[in-house]
Amino acid sequence: MTATAAIDAAAGGVGPGGAGSADQALPGGPPLGDTEFAAIAAIMQSDARIHLVIAKKTLVHGRLSRRLRMHGLDSFRDYVHLVARDPAERAAMVVALTTNHTHFFRENHHFEHFRSVAMPAIKAAARTRPVRIWSAGCSSGEEVYSIAMCLLGLDRASAAWLRGADVKLLATDLAPHVVESVRRGVYPESVVAPIPAAYRKAWVRPAGSEFEIAAEAREMVTARVLNLFEAWPMRQRYDAIFCRNVMIYFDEQAKAELEHRLAEMLLPGGHLYIGHSERLVGPATRTMESCGQTIYVKQGGTA
Repeated sequence: MTATAAIDAAAGGVGPGGAGSADQALPGGPPLGDTEFAAIAAIMQSDARIHLVIAKKTLVHGRLSRRLRMHGLDSFRDYVHLVARDPAERAAMVVALTTNHTHFFRENHHFEHFRSVAMPAIKAAARTRPVRIWSAGCSSGEEVYSIAMCLLGLDRASAAWLRGADVKLLATDLAPHVVESVRRGVYPESVVAPIPAAYRKAWVRPAGSEFEIAAEAREMVTARVLNLFEAWPMRQRYDAIFCRNVMIYFDEQAKAELEHRLAEMLLPGGHLYIGHSERLVGPATRTMESCGQTIYVKQGGTA
């Protein structure tokens, strides 16, 4: 499941009155009937735990009309039949209906807390054991590289503590194309512009008409495709997990399930960072204590 794997509430200006009727022809393609929309919504719920409401019908139509054209199909009924028998297209549909939007140092108060509160404990721990940090729903990598730059510091001298230390960052997302973007670590000038000047000078390099994240940061990061509601292959626990703006379109049961699993993956004293409009619910609240704006620490000692 992607960190930004959610239908964008603002996309297409869709509101409560934006749903089409069963026979309404929407612009740019064949009509999307209520029966077909319900089938698509059921797949999104089962595969990605995204709760699609009927008000998103115009958005779903716009995103999936491209898939119909690609397969030479004339109706959404035919497309739903295709998805039912073709696992690859089913996966592609889920990716097409997710939104991947982020930027460097988004919700900067999280990075301020990470630098001032989490990093001193991480530096101390790195003297004696491996340190692991997870960007869950990493999108195209701006979040995980913001974390990496915080760890590296404002210049090469400040990164000296990492020499010989075993500090690794995991970046996961549902969408293969954004995971590949993380691996490349190359961004246009408009994307790297929000990086604070000192970090940009130290850890961003020109790469033709674009800019590349420095090798020191890229070498810390492992990027993998992962659905957050399927089995997780990781066995180690984490010093910090960033899972931000992932859960806002899940139902309460899905939120509680994911948050509990994330809490279980944290070391005692580890920190969980979630999105600005999100909150912890369910079993996770028994082990996690609020320590800032949408920041939680796992009880039971230091990481």
